[in-house]
Formats: sequence, structure tokens, C-alpha cells
Amino acid sequence: MRTPEQMYHTILQFARDRADIRAVYLNGSRANPNAPQDDFMDYDVVYVTDKIAAYRGDTSWIADFGQIAVMQQPDDPAIFPDGHDPDRRYAFLMQFRDGVRIDLTLLAPSLVKSHYTADKIVQPLLDKDGILPPPAPATDRDYWVKPPTAAGYHGCCNEFWWVSTYVAKGLWRGELLYAIDQLNLGVRPMLLRMLCWWVGQRTGFKVSMGKCCKYLPANLPSAWQKLLAGTYPPLDEEAIWQALFNAAELFSQAAAAVAAAQGFSYDNCQQQGALGYLHGVQNGAFGTRRQ
Repeated sequence: MRTPEQMYHTILQFARDRADIRAVYLNGSRANPNAPQDDFMDYDVVYVTDKIAAYRGDTSWIADFGQIAVMQQPDDPAIFPDGHDPDRRYAFLMQFRDGVRIDLTLLAPSLVKSHYTADKIVQPLLDKDGILPPPAPATDRDYWVKPPTAAGYHGCCNEFWWVSTYVAKGLWRGELLYAIDQLNLGVRPMLLRMLCWWVGQRTGFKVSMGKCCKYLPANLPSAWQKLLAGTYPPLDEEAIWQALFNAAELFSQAAAAVAAAQGFSYDNCQQQGALGYLHGVQNGAFGTRRQ
């Protein structure tokens, strides 16, 4: 894998050799002073150019960066139509065979000011014309966990316990794909949200949990780490039941702690009602299962 020094040389030399590229800047985790650094971090690079159509039309220039393993063009209107003008902003997500990844965005000069100042994690690399605004000190505060409102907190609790009943019903029917989807797509987001609030309040809400909450486990007590790991089951009925109850135990502990710290009231009756229903379904109290 090429070193950061080699990659920045390649990125900047490409821009210096092309008159149409007027500025280069970095955003994402490599520009974030608080992000753990490792070799697999992407290079999130922006080239400011008015020749985006030319780069889209002939992609032979990509070879200057290395040998592609797999690539995606998320702004291709034929594949991902979202209404924006691909000749004003266009991205190439490039995974190279040596392990390096570059997420390269081509940006029209008219969009620089709004795009550059929209993210507080930005690092200028090259500015041929002085078009980049002075950068503020890099900070990830835009990604810090936000304190819950009372309505948001109670809504999270209600959604967690409500969707847990869907998991139970799917398990009772033997519909394991449905059950595990409800666990992963309905129950889990509420669990992770509550855990992030728990971490946030312990740090004054001055912490980011990263994309997909990737920094969350390291910020949890070891007992909670084990419970969280136990919420990821294989496609097996008994395992999904156990994962659901692990999630319930972890959620109830975190929710009670968040409520106490934020001055909210935790609805224990809702929890007991939902758990009673879950155990009833598991124990066959509500009818004969499908054969």
C-alpha cells in the first residue's frame, strides 16, 4: 500500500499538471484531527475544475492514480438519478488494487464557497487563484452526538418497544428473514441512538460516534459491549430471540440512565408491557404456531 506521502504527491502532481484544476482540498476522516488514523482511511479529495464533462467522458486519466480494483460513480444520472447537474459536481469512488482508496469529487468553481464552508472538517491542499475561503480550525463538532429532546427520547423508547413486537411475531410465524430485518432495521437503530445519547451525556455531548456508530463499542462498559455483540445473531430462531432480549436488556439500562441524567421520565410500564408480550409469544401463550 502506498504511503500518505506518496498519495499526496500523486494527488497534487495531477492537479499541478492540469491547468483546469484550480484548487484542491481534503475533507473526511483524514482531515479530522480527532479521527483514529489508519492505512485504510479514504482520501476524500475535491478538485475544483470547470471541465467536469471532459473527465466524465474520458476516464483514462484515472490510471494516473493506480490500478483500479473496483469503482463507482454515484453521481451518474443513468444509475443514480437525483436531479443534480453532473457537470457541476461529480464523484469517482475508486478502490485501487494496492489497498488505497480515493473518493474524488470534481466540483465546479461556482459551488466552491458553499461546499467548502459547509463542512468544518476541511484541509486546503492547493489553491492556484486564492478562491478557497480561509479555513476555520478543523473540528468534528458538526458530527457530535446531539442531546435528546424529551419528545425525541420518548419517541425512541416507544419505537424500540413497539417494533420489538414485530420481531416476535415474525419469529412466531417462522419468518426469520422478516424477524431479523425488523431487529436490524427497526429495533437496532433505536438501541444505537440511545447508546449514543448515553455516551454523549458522559462527554458533555462533545464526541462523535463516527459513521455507522463505529466508535460506539469502545466507549461502552465491557458488560454493555458484550450485550451489544449479543444483539447480532445468525439466522436461527433461538439466536434471534436471545438477541432481541439482549437488546431489550441493554436498551432498558441505557434508557433509564439517559432519563435520569436528562431529567426525563422513563416509561417502565411500556417496557414491562412489551416484555410481557414478547415472553408470551415466545412461550406460545397467544395461539398455535403455523406449521
